[in-house]
Amino acid sequence: MDRCALAYQYHKEGYNCAQSVAGAFADLTSLTPEQMMAAMSGFGGGVGGSHCELCGAVSGGVLVLSLLYPHTDGADKAGKVAVYAKAKEFRRRFEEVFGLTRCGDLLRARPGVTEKNPASQRLGVTAHCDNMIVTAVEILEQMIAGDQAAV
Repeated sequence: MDRCALAYQYHKEGYNCAQSVAGAFADLTSLTPEQMMAAMSGFGGGVGGSHCELCGAVSGGVLVLSLLYPHTDGADKAGKVAVYAKAKEFRRRFEEVFGLTRCGDLLRARPGVTEKNPASQRLGVTAHCDNMIVTAVEILEQMIAGDQAAV
């Protein structure tokens, strides 16, 4: 499955950035694509279209990581540390590519497609949010593959 292409298609169908990223990973979770879309529906555009908060593509990625590495027992401090580390690393990698993570800042800066986001190049992505989405998916795939290789 080409998750980058799937997320790109979701966005073209009208889903927001957070929904597009999260939906592309539904098959790895216990949720359906529709449930992923519902869970992330208010997170697009930096939360409710405000452009004031974290990029929706990053929010969608954090949901995916939270579902794949869940912390479900309040007493499980190691589990909490582990999922926080995953989310922090994902955010760091996204920021390494684009220099920013806040929706409004990214919209103003308009970082383009470079050698740092080959999936966007491969798919011929040119639109700003599509680039954020495809790159977020690409980073998640790398992180998940790295974890699978370590097992």
